[in-house]
Amino acid sequence: MSSSHDLFERRKNAVSRGVGVFVETTAAQASGATIIDVDGKKFIDFGGGIGVVNAGHCPPRVVEAIKIQAEKMLHACFHVSTYEPYVKLCEKLIEILPHGKKTKVMLTNTGAESVENAIKIARQATKRPAVICFSEAFHGRSLMGMSLTSKVNYKLNCGPFAPEVYRLDFPNFYHGGDGLSEVEYSDKEINKLEKFVITNVDAGSVAAIILELVQGEGGFNIVPVPYLKSLRKFCDTHGIMLIFDEVQSGFCRTGKWGAYEHYGVMPDISVWAKSMGSGMPIGAVIGKQEVMDAAEPGTLGGTYLGNPVCCAAALATIAVMEEENLNSRALVVGKTVMDRFKKMSEWADCIGDVRGLGAMIAMEFVTDRKTKLPNTEVCETLVKACLEKGLILLKAGSSKHIIRILSPLVISDAELAKALDIIELSLKEIIGVKKI
Repeated sequence: MSSSHDLFERRKNAVSRGVGVFVETTAAQASGATIIDVDGKKFIDFGGGIGVVNAGHCPPRVVEAIKIQAEKMLHACFHVSTYEPYVKLCEKLIEILPHGKKTKVMLTNTGAESVENAIKIARQATKRPAVICFSEAFHGRSLMGMSLTSKVNYKLNCGPFAPEVYRLDFPNFYHGGDGLSEVEYSDKEINKLEKFVITNVDAGSVAAIILELVQGEGGFNIVPVPYLKSLRKFCDTHGIMLIFDEVQSGFCRTGKWGAYEHYGVMPDISVWAKSMGSGMPIGAVIGKQEVMDAAEPGTLGGTYLGNPVCCAAALATIAVMEEENLNSRALVVGKTVMDRFKKMSEWADCIGDVRGLGAMIAMEFVTDRKTKLPNTEVCETLVKACLEKGLILLKAGSSKHIIRILSPLVISDAELAKALDIIELSLKEIIGVKKI
């Protein structure tokens, strides 16, 4: 009986079944782009702890920073005693992610907490209750996060949900373009929004519109540039706060510190976490000063927010990203994956679309390229086949029919090539391609 088998049996006996299993692997140690399970088997990690280890598993500089800070102080509570790591991290975030002329920051523990606080800030800034979100969105599993999250399976029997949340169809160009140009399609979708604030919720009651520029759980669906520019104008016209959820797309994943930098569109508020701390629990809400300071003293905070050890990890992580130029590396990784996936799509009719931004790349499987109906079976079989060959993959999309690549950006060229070879070989085996 294997150690991995034993660990899963212990998990079944001790851990609530509500804590899902996305990939049936174990982990004993990890480094760079490699995870070693409890049996000693090595895996190339294309999941990155769900987008958490852009700077790699256990970067030595980050590990050392954690050790040094842990010896100085584990906790003080920032509300009680102000400490430098919190302030220093906020200053660094303002430097790399400025929001207009003057920026302010608050730290959190998670992406979901960042979302919760961003909504609170937007409501205080506008004195309005309503929030508009999108289909296929994922914003967390807290009460507001769940309410904003689209996928029903993530919130079965968890209601009632937060009130004054309204959902609009995400501008999915692949599924809704129908031969239109991006500009024509974007105009069409913005017109839907204009009607939405007549038939569903009054624009004057809307505090914020929140969206992921590249949807994570939704399948790496990318907001068209013309749509986002029009959305910014819409929010300005109606006094609505525009919030970007960059939890999965942030910190070099798309080849920039934030995906919004690709668009030339500035949010009022943005939310961050995941790769910010290389696995330590830390996130942030960043926004324009006048918006962030609209929150009354005492309405934001928590016991552990901006923990000093986590702040040290985040500062070291950002330093690694700067020194190793991971924004540039992301573009190389992304192009390599994109090129291979597109070549696969030339002989695999089950691949409906290959898309991405930077190193945030997805491959969508369909039963037919005309109907674009999801092919969950091929996707599920591919994930299992790759796992057997030593590659961890993550699924996405409402039907779990999309492969999303979130490998550490420090992955070597050799590891990247090997992982892509595994995907290609496995897909050929699944669909019966003998020779290309």
